[in-house]
Amino acid sequence: MLDKAIVQQLQSVVGEENVLTRKVELVAYSYDATADMPHQTPDVVVMPTTSEMVQEVVQIARKHQIAIYPRGAGSNLSGGTIPFKKGIVLSFQRMNKILEIDPANLTATVQPGVVIAALNSAIAGHGLIYPPDPGTVATATMGGSAAENSGGLRGLKYGVTKNYIMGMEVVMASGDKVRFGGKTVKNVTAYDFSNLFVGSEGTLGIITQLTCKLIPAPKFRRTMMGIFSTLEDAGNAVAGIIAAHVIPATLEIMDNKTIRTVEAFANIGLPVEAKALLLCEVDGMSQDLVNTEAEAVIEVFKQNNCEYKAANSDAERDQLWLARRNALPALASLDNTCIVEDATVPRSRITEMLVACERIAEKYNVTIGTFGHAGDGNLHPTILYNMYDEELTARVHLAIDEIFATALALGGTLSGEHGIGLAKMKYLGDELGQSGLDLMRSIKEALDPDYLLNPGKMIPLPEVVA
Repeated sequence: MLDKAIVQQLQSVVGEENVLTRKVELVAYSYDATADMPHQTPDVVVMPTTSEMVQEVVQIARKHQIAIYPRGAGSNLSGGTIPFKKGIVLSFQRMNKILEIDPANLTATVQPGVVIAALNSAIAGHGLIYPPDPGTVATATMGGSAAENSGGLRGLKYGVTKNYIMGMEVVMASGDKVRFGGKTVKNVTAYDFSNLFVGSEGTLGIITQLTCKLIPAPKFRRTMMGIFSTLEDAGNAVAGIIAAHVIPATLEIMDNKTIRTVEAFANIGLPVEAKALLLCEVDGMSQDLVNTEAEAVIEVFKQNNCEYKAANSDAERDQLWLARRNALPALASLDNTCIVEDATVPRSRITEMLVACERIAEKYNVTIGTFGHAGDGNLHPTILYNMYDEELTARVHLAIDEIFATALALGGTLSGEHGIGLAKMKYLGDELGQSGLDLMRSIKEALDPDYLLNPGKMIPLPEVVA
């Protein structure tokens, strides 16, 4: 518990109404959206409204050696915002202003607490979009999304968060404020700091402002669903679509377990006997080009023993995407614990990874539904189980170990968009090797030598290093 004098200092910086200390208030900040992670209430929650307030809070924390945990909406899936050493949760829910929309330069400048959906609503009247589209787009914040380098359904064609952050303001562990990047399309001055801090999960600095790239909203789109009787045919269709030089805006997959679960959950008429579904949308500024790409996708579907359905109206399109959006909530309803992984492989190995997930589920006798972003090889094997069953929980963790080992063996990576946080630290050495871990530690200690910023995430604390 923090000394009362320190709490009073924090209140003097941000205002008494922006400091939470009651246990009933702190509990909501003791966890994030990650299942099977320990909860820990912080000592205090501080909600600044300006960058200068963040600087002062950091200086207080540094003086008293108090851990700081930056937090957006807490919708991350890696244990990345759990304050497991207590300390200060620095919540950005009240730094939620869109500071500027600049259509001439196709940029927006925002505070970190701006919700992605709110930004897209604000720029829609200018005919623009901010493409990164995480599943929690209605709640995820720009700062949290940048800290996690979020991806989403549109990643194949439009890229992920790091492709849209042009500049930022960051408060360092020293309390200093630095600004880099901006509105220029070209900028090779100094190191690429934006790409260092995007995806750093709040372990290197605290993002207090972002300048992001916007693009013109596509005017036309067509959406199709492919129905497959084998996982192999579905995987081959993914490769075939790319080989046909079509880059869909979205190319999503659901396995049979997910299909059946979504249909039972939402009753929207999915083909429950299908081994896999592919949901594909092509978009662009030309109706002729969109039609040509859609016909190419349908031809690939036919070549891979697929029945298909095309959406002929916005209502039908929305119905198809409702199925994909319901995948996680439907699976999560099956038991009291739901672990969503995001092992990612080269898209040429997607079939092997899908088959491996099926095999692993059978081997360990656990329930796994797999869905995800087939076009970029980013799958979400989702494990459902009763956390109070110790023997089952042990099998679940063995299955997770094998999922990640398989992804790495196929030339993949531990995380495509969910980050490392607490949940995947034990696997980092398997991908990076000791030299990679040493490099990460060197960067961390150069920027945050006291391990005050989100300690214990991505990089083990010094006292637990063997």
